Amino acid sequence: MCDFGGDDFEVEGLDPDALLWVRGVDYLAGWREAARVAAELGDVLAAVGVDLEGAKLQASTTADGSGVVRLELPAATAREIAKLARAAAAQRRKAG
Repeated sequence: MCDFGGDDFEVEGLDPDALLWVRGVDYLAGWREAARVAAELGDVLAAVGVDLEGAKLQASTTADGSGVVRLELPAATAREIAKLARAAAAQRRKAG
């Protein structure tokens, strides 16, 4: 499993000063879910051999409290992921 917040990724926490808080909205639940998914995505990308140096996965929330994962990648890494996705799509079409 990816060491969430470790050397593999820069995952930033929820910044209370950067948000307009709405009473009754559970922002932390959305952020926690996004943080779990960000770690899972990082683990999967690493498992398939994607070079994640310079990649950033950031957990955040929307105004309604839904979790959001922001992914920032070097262009070469994005190209590598696109290549893997195209190969997976082609394999899926063959199987279908």
